[in-house]
Amino acid sequence: MAENKWDAQRYAQNARFVSNLGMPVVELLAPVSGESILDLGCGDGALTAKLAALGVHVFGIDSSQSMITAAAQRGLPVALADMHDFHLNRIFDAVFTNAVLHWTQDIHATVASVQRHLHAGGRFVGEFGGFGNIAAIATAIRAAVELEGAPQPTFSWYYPTPSEFKAVLDAHGFDTISIELIPRPTPLPTGMSGWLRTFAQPFGDGLPAEVQERILDRAVTLLQPALQDKEGNWVADYVRLRFHAVQRPAISGA
Repeated sequence: MAENKWDAQRYAQNARFVSNLGMPVVELLAPVSGESILDLGCGDGALTAKLAALGVHVFGIDSSQSMITAAAQRGLPVALADMHDFHLNRIFDAVFTNAVLHWTQDIHATVASVQRHLHAGGRFVGEFGGFGNIAAIATAIRAAVELEGAPQPTFSWYYPTPSEFKAVLDAHGFDTISIELIPRPTPLPTGMSGWLRTFAQPFGDGLPAEVQERILDRAVTLLQPALQDKEGNWVADYVRLRFHAVQRPAISGA
């Protein structure tokens, strides 16, 4: 699947629920006033601003220029950076991330970048899509593409089990304090069409616009029996993986 071309305005319109539902992860982070915290994949800065309001020295990075521009307009200190390989010339007491890691193309590179930006004993806390996330939506997209006779998309979302992600954390020197899958059917304020146009946009890259529209319409129709209630309200079949890890102290040589 090609890279998603994020648009801050469209994201705010169709996906503000992402940051609105992020406060339990902030609570798990338990930020302390005066701490330095990196917001990995800060988006338009909605949650970054909430961290700043708690008195921490927060800094945000994101790979989307549109998102970084929107975050900077909030008066937040942010920078354009790739989560797979970033170098900020500073280290933090904690790294926070919400709804970002499932977009990684190389989870080991991403976690290694996090690790080298943390103080000894620093916290890595976040939430992202876990095993089983949007299973119905992905199946409907595949079915709609097949019905249209178009090439099948390659979904590269990273949705691990807790044990899979714990192994990654362990490999990069983290002790896992907590990790769990949380089924979370999530209301979609602008419906399934708005969700698909925001998050599944890359699957149609290279296809004519009219073909993309037919695929979207077919996917919405296929999903109606499972994810739309009798009043016309939509939910996404989200399953989130929430974690809290601490960087292991370095073992000094004899």
